[in-house]
Amino acid sequence: MSNVMVLVRHGQSEWNLKNLFTGWKDVDLTELGIEEANAAGEKIKAENIKFDVAFTSKLMRAQKTLKIILKVLGQEDLETIEDQRLNERDYGDLTGLNKDDARKKWGDEQVHIWRRSFDTPPPGGESLKGTADRVLPYFNSDILPRYKAGENVIVAAHGNSLRALIMQIESISKEEITSLNLGTGIPMIYVLNEDGSVHSVKKLD
Repeated sequence: MSNVMVLVRHGQSEWNLKNLFTGWKDVDLTELGIEEANAAGEKIKAENIKFDVAFTSKLMRAQKTLKIILKVLGQEDLETIEDQRLNERDYGDLTGLNKDDARKKWGDEQVHIWRRSFDTPPPGGESLKGTADRVLPYFNSDILPRYKAGENVIVAAHGNSLRALIMQIESISKEEITSLNLGTGIPMIYVLNEDGSVHSVKKLD
């Protein structure tokens, strides 16, 4: 097998459970989130993948998910690089609000546009385009070169930072990306071509 890049969204967080907009708020995993991270580790272990480097965000839910996965793999000492550019999208004024309450306040359509459009940010926050504008230069300068050097790479991050990344490597349009949902704690194994596009992808759900 050629070298791989594994992308995994963090396990369920306390605010996922409460249906709150989380963004940059640093919340912990739930018991289910911890179980999801352990299960992700077991699924990766079954694929016999040994990593050379790990990347994650500056937020606890992604870091903890990664630590649990690496513990299952017996790779707790793996070189791990934390960077704010992999953080979740910043939801601005929506942060901490219940999604149903936000719909009551601004209306279903407006909240849907903020959540799902490519380039319309919520008040005081980031659009998916804004998230991509910080994630992709970092991915291209720091993460992709490690993969291209023949290393096995794992990236533990967030729904929107990973959607931005997947948009590039899978050449998904800004119209199509709005309907892509990433489940919590589900690893995706990518093999990339020379140009950084996808050769194959395997979802371990």
